[in-house]
Amino acid sequence: MSVIADLRVPARDFTLGEVLAVHGEATVTLETMVPIGERTVPLFWVTDEARPTFEREVRDHETVESIHQVEVEDGKTLYALEWSATGDSLFSAFLDTDASLLHATAASEFWQFQARFQTHADLAAFKRRCDEADVTVEVNRIYNPTRPDSGPHYGLTEPQREALVEAVRKGYYAIPRRISTKALAEELDISDQATTERLRRAIITLVEHTLLAVEEEVDR
Repeated sequence: MSVIADLRVPARDFTLGEVLAVHGEATVTLETMVPIGERTVPLFWVTDEARPTFEREVRDHETVESIHQVEVEDGKTLYALEWSATGDSLFSAFLDTDASLLHATAASEFWQFQARFQTHADLAAFKRRCDEADVTVEVNRIYNPTRPDSGPHYGLTEPQREALVEAVRKGYYAIPRRISTKALAEELDISDQATTERLRRAIITLVEHTLLAVEEEVDR
């Protein structure tokens, strides 16, 4: 079964971390890694606090071939980076263990990663490869994305799924609430009390099969 790991890595320990160094309150958020031919081009958002010097400092790095703006919106800029990734031990370890990067963000001296590994053994292999390359990886949390018996709807019965989806779509949990319990019950063709109880059980089941899925420690 696949596992998801929350990881913390010093920016100085891997090449991309050095390339995309930010200072002060600025942050970098990795949007995606786009394969282009034999290359992998990172797309990442940078907050405006970094822009005065960011582009110049990135271009000056020896591994960087080019950097250009893709989009600007709401105080941040999306960049595409062409660089030589062959010497990046961290991303080589991600690649060699077939990990999928779900999220990555940097602030000041550290990067926070969320990555999915196919098995616990793959995560352990990733950690070993990083240790061998002197890349300090702190594993903050390891968890299964869902329980093995979750089924297609994270353990929810069809009536629970229908009630929860309808409640969210109709604004039952919005502030202010856009639909009353009585009106939602009429949509579901059940009583007010049954609606409240069905939603309560649905939320408990959903959390149990996702956020509270059993955690396991990696063999460091």
